[in-house]
Amino acid sequence: MFRLFALIAATAALVVGAMQLSAQASTKGWQKYDAAEFMMAQKKGKTIVVDVYADWCPTCRAQAPILEELRTEKQSSDVLFVKVNFDDEKAFLREHRIPRQSTVLVFDGMTEKARSIAQTNRTKLRSVVLGAI
Repeated sequence: MFRLFALIAATAALVVGAMQLSAQASTKGWQKYDAAEFMMAQKKGKTIVVDVYADWCPTCRAQAPILEELRTEKQSSDVLFVKVNFDDEKAFLREHRIPRQSTVLVFDGMTEKARSIAQTNRTKLRSVVLGAI
């Protein structure tokens, strides 16, 4: 019985560790949301792509490779990519009327140019983002 419990515990630890590494890898090259820095970038007229995500969200995980692909493309070289944690940044969610995780926003300075909610179709999500930058 103890062996079974130990095996289950070890498996759970490996799964959680892999999920944490995956989450860290998917945010590399992205800026973590900071209200003051975000406002400064908006005031400077920067183009900003915002990914409102949650670590537990399967839709967010499906969007991540598409958004990462967009982030690394040549036409995105002057674009600021920001991750907003759905569970932690409630003020941002209220201010921008974000209904759920897996929301992607594109700003041109202070102006919201595009919004996509729960879109996992690669072509459609790319079209929304690229059409706004």
